[in-house]
Amino acid sequence: MRFFILLILLSFLFSFSTKAQKAGEFDNKKYVSGLKKDRAQKDIEMRTDEKSPIPDEEKAIFKKLNYYKPNTEFRKVAVFTRFDQATHFLMKTSTERLPEYSVYGVVNFSHDGKKYSLNIYQNIELVKKPEYEKHLFVPFNDETNGKETYDGGRFLDLSETGADTLVLDFNLAYNPYCAYNHKYSCPIPPQSNNLNIKIEAGEKKWHK
Repeated sequence: MRFFILLILLSFLFSFSTKAQKAGEFDNKKYVSGLKKDRAQKDIEMRTDEKSPIPDEEKAIFKKLNYYKPNTEFRKVAVFTRFDQATHFLMKTSTERLPEYSVYGVVNFSHDGKKYSLNIYQNIELVKKPEYEKHLFVPFNDETNGKETYDGGRFLDLSETGADTLVLDFNLAYNPYCAYNHKYSCPIPPQSNNLNIKIEAGEKKWHK
């Protein structure tokens, strides 16, 4: 999967997430309203944009993506620890492509009294571009995979703010392009980012 195409297509979601991180006060009503608006806009782009991953033969019948209902219980303020020396590695993908990433840090959060962690990554080539130099990538698997959500995992995009916390908003979790079209090459979430929990938020399977 070519990340610059993905990020352009989903730029409105990235912007929404960044604003949510910077907000001094959280307004649930405005949050849900904004999330629904962004999802509707994404549906339009998926149906009409020439860079959409939806196969041409299916665009005519495409209506909308499938989502869990907005759930602020899955909007987590997570403790963010940066690594002094980021380890570089080649991330596996759905093809033979092996893009280089760094393990930038780790976030820790709690849900229903249990603690969880996820590694935060940076794409080495992507962050060389000025507009993406603060971009952080969180691929993850959870216990909904293959049932309610895409079996190849889902992704989150975050932004480096310099703070010791990050808003980990699973309502913004989205599918890789491979969920819609097999011609793409998509990162496979590393085993360290397998969550032993059902993340019932964000995007579901496209085809039920």
